[in-house]
Amino acid sequence: MRMHGYGGRAVAVSAGFRSAIFATTASAALLSSPVTAAVAPDVPPETLTAFDLVMLVMLIGTVSFAVISAIALMRARNRAEIENADLRLQVADLKATADRAEILIDAKDERLVAWATDDEAPLVAGALPANVGAPTDRARFLAFGTWLKPESAARIDQAVSQLRARGEPFDLTIATVAGRLIEVRGHTIGSAAVARFRDLDGDRLARADLEARYDLLEAEVEAMRAMFSVAPMPIWLRDETGRLVWVNAAYAAAVEAADETDAAERGLELLDSSGRQMIREGHKTEPVFLKRLPAIVAGSRRIFDVTDVDTPNGSGGIAIDVSGAEAAQAALRREIDFNARTLDQLATAVAIYGPDRRLKSYNAAYRSLFDLDTAFLESRPDDNAVLDHLRAARKLPEQSDFKSWRTDLFAAYQSVETREHIWHLPDGQTLRVIANPNPQGGMTWVYENVTERLDLESRYNALIHVQGETLDHLAEGVAVFGSDGRLRLHNPSFAAILELDPAVLEGRPHVAEIVRACRQPDDDDGDWNRFTACVAGLDESRSSFAGRMERAGNRVIDYASVPLPDGQTMVTFVDVSDTVQVERALVERNEALETADAIKNAFIHHVSYELRSPLTNIIGFTQLLADPRVGPLTERQSEYVGYVMSSSGALLAIVNDILDLATVDAGIMELDLGEVDVGEAVAATIEGVRDRIADANLQVDTDVPKDIGTFVADGTRVRQILFNLLANAIAFSPEGGHVAIEARRDGDTIAFSVSDQGPGIPADFLDTAFDRFASKPQGPARGGAGLGLAIVKSFAELHGGTVQIQSEEGKGSRVTCRLPIRPGIAAAAE
Repeated sequence: MRMHGYGGRAVAVSAGFRSAIFATTASAALLSSPVTAAVAPDVPPETLTAFDLVMLVMLIGTVSFAVISAIALMRARNRAEIENADLRLQVADLKATADRAEILIDAKDERLVAWATDDEAPLVAGALPANVGAPTDRARFLAFGTWLKPESAARIDQAVSQLRARGEPFDLTIATVAGRLIEVRGHTIGSAAVARFRDLDGDRLARADLEARYDLLEAEVEAMRAMFSVAPMPIWLRDETGRLVWVNAAYAAAVEAADETDAAERGLELLDSSGRQMIREGHKTEPVFLKRLPAIVAGSRRIFDVTDVDTPNGSGGIAIDVSGAEAAQAALRREIDFNARTLDQLATAVAIYGPDRRLKSYNAAYRSLFDLDTAFLESRPDDNAVLDHLRAARKLPEQSDFKSWRTDLFAAYQSVETREHIWHLPDGQTLRVIANPNPQGGMTWVYENVTERLDLESRYNALIHVQGETLDHLAEGVAVFGSDGRLRLHNPSFAAILELDPAVLEGRPHVAEIVRACRQPDDDDGDWNRFTACVAGLDESRSSFAGRMERAGNRVIDYASVPLPDGQTMVTFVDVSDTVQVERALVERNEALETADAIKNAFIHHVSYELRSPLTNIIGFTQLLADPRVGPLTERQSEYVGYVMSSSGALLAIVNDILDLATVDAGIMELDLGEVDVGEAVAATIEGVRDRIADANLQVDTDVPKDIGTFVADGTRVRQILFNLLANAIAFSPEGGHVAIEARRDGDTIAFSVSDQGPGIPADFLDTAFDRFASKPQGPARGGAGLGLAIVKSFAELHGGTVQIQSEEGKGSRVTCRLPIRPGIAAAAE
């Protein structure tokens, strides 16, 4: 057992003293025992037994031990008193020393924390200045996160943990929340870990500030270098001579180098020589160069925003690829231009004001609507100036309190919702004004001229009313069915024609109900089924449908369906019983007339064929009689023979015309196409009617250009056309009048025109002038057989041409026949 100080020694003395007392007491007890007392007086020593001897020895030993122990005890007690006096002196010295140490530790600019063991609370001594912001309480002081900045608290916690765990010393400069710097040094003393917190001032504070700034700058440089290394845009650094000393990965990739070191060592340049020269020239006036330059990257031309900063020790630059932005800006400019052009094409006036409430953009409709001067608009006036200008020009609604009205109008700038106003201008126009605020500031004003729309709405409403009245008074039955097959609209005639009770049509009945109500036993079920399917069917095409149903009592009803928007269907019913009866009668009459006309044409054709042979004989024999070689004739006989020959010739011409028309009708006439000289054809035709011209004492005016040339046609039929036109003009011309014939090239046609100064053709006869046997005497003109113009039309159409008549009663007529220049190419190919 280890004893310490005065207390231990006192315990040992007490234990020895107790042993001596115990031995003395035991010896006394043995000597006073009955056996010894009884035997000893009477028995001589030589007669003592062995037991008595043993007891005697033990008694003597015990007494001896007690005496010796007492002596030892007394000596130990003396030594203990001496040692206790020495220990009291040492304790007093240690206390004085501890007081001096505590005084030294309790400095106002330093605080000490010592950790002896993990189980014991740490010793906290000393104090820091109040402006440091460190708490005086020990527990709060050891909670570093409450008064140190987060990064400083983390550093000191980690350093203290390593000091206590592994004895690693540290020397840190940390920052408090109050912004003060504290020096913390940690080390071990024996088994204890000690940390000293000391406020910095003077040179030490300046040095700590420099170290902190250095660490911060170094961290920033490392962070920036790491950031620049992975930045997607090329970055470079140059020394004072302009040589590349560092580039990032994006720069190396742009110049197609193996890595950053390879690009810097080889001096591969991103910009061309002109771009670098431009940077050097720019640094002569400004240290910072900012400009957009082109560069070739991976074989393609790119656009970069280059920023290069010049310093005394070199320069650094960064190139941001703005090719996409450049393309986007170009596209945006094109889009803005397109939108501006689009706005100019709009009939709606648009004016856009910026956040400063000045006119930013407008379209042509805005300028035209208010008749504004372009120079005024290009000066970017504010909204007040524009309103004042419009008010002076009486382009605004008349207001008794214009200031309040304007304030209310401009309240739209503080609104987030679109506002709408109606302006009734003094000139009678009505504008719908929409104020649409821009989220980025400003306002878009839209001016829609609704004058015509309001007028149209008014007229539309009136028209709807008129149409409703008209619909109710129509003789036709009209009904509109919805997409569900139910009746939406009908007029009174609908119920009357279908013989429906008006009560059935109330309550929007379905088409099937209407069909059941109006179906009669003798009706054709197919008609009603088609009608129902058309109205309520699911046909995607929704095509129109029409039909006719015959009902009892000889009633005939036509119905038709028309699909309407929104899936609706309109159905009309018309009672055509009377019309059908009349139509049937007319059809029967027309069939009879067509039969009679066919019989007439057949009769005429047969008669013409039968007349041609004897007429040819008559003409031949008449010519023989007129020949003096056959025999002499009297003057009267010669006159009669002449009459016979002229009448026979006219009759033969009529017969030939009838036969030609019959040939055309039969479709067997073929054209003998060839080159026809226009001038010769006109001259030959005039020569053929020379005698008629002389008999009528007419003058023929010819207008045919000499260079009109030829065209492809059947020459014989062309002369027949011209002959009939001239004969018709001569027949209806007054004696001594003029007949004009002209020919012109008109595009791909040859136009022959024959004009006369006759009485003209009545307007009601123009449509039938080309019909066969259609002739109407005019004035002294008797009129012919009515075949001339029919022949002209048939031959012109056979060539692929047309014939037109222009006539005015009392002023003559003009017939124009147009024949194609090359009508026979297709026919010849066939």
